[in-house]
Amino acid sequence: MPDLDHILIVDDDPEVCKLVTLFFGKNGFRVTTVADGKGMTHLLNQDPVDLIVLDLMLPDEDGLVLCRNLRASSNIPVIIVSARGEDLDRIIGLEMGADDYLPKPFHPRELLARVRSVLRRARASNQSNRAITAGEDDYVYHFAGWRLDLPTRQLYSPQEEKVFLSGSEFAMLRIFLSFPNQVLSREQLLEHSYGKENEPYDRTIDMQISRLRRRLREDPKTPELIKTVRGMGYVLSARVEKSGVDS
Repeated sequence: MPDLDHILIVDDDPEVCKLVTLFFGKNGFRVTTVADGKGMTHLLNQDPVDLIVLDLMLPDEDGLVLCRNLRASSNIPVIIVSARGEDLDRIIGLEMGADDYLPKPFHPRELLARVRSVLRRARASNQSNRAITAGEDDYVYHFAGWRLDLPTRQLYSPQEEKVFLSGSEFAMLRIFLSFPNQVLSREQLLEHSYGKENEPYDRTIDMQISRLRRRLREDPKTPELIKTVRGMGYVLSARVEKSGVDS
């Protein structure tokens, strides 16, 4: 079944795995389940995966650590599911690079909707991002002491610390770096990031901007890099330079 989207469920609850597998199978997905981080690593080394549904409370390793480590080496979309549904847990999960967070217990239909949405956004983002930055995959961006390495998709702070980015955060930052010191409206950012499928009042952009500012260690009250232009949109206020990978 090579044409079916492959979803990896990382959860040690057999009932959840069975329920999701059956429901997703009926809706045109191929599903693999593993019970822990070791199983996830083994599977990823053996078989391509389109999206990972990751529980936080696993027997061998914390799901947040797995998400962070995965984001350091892969751009596979991740949806965290957890009985720890407090706002702080959700925020930490998103900051570790997850693309979405769904508290337990959940209805499989809601998880299905989240999976489809994340896959759609990821593919639209990748397609749009490739079009915007065609021919630039070997470049490194330098801005305000920061460095974004396109080949490895890694962001480094002025102190040379590696900063973890989700796939959507990477795409958003790359768009700003492609249009420095230009005001970009929400509509433009939506189109560049997620294509034209979103509703006109989608607040996804505001959430992504907030998360990206945290990655760049901005003061949310007085951001210096990604500034809000009231009534117009957002602007990356920084000088941006590009260099070759070996420069």
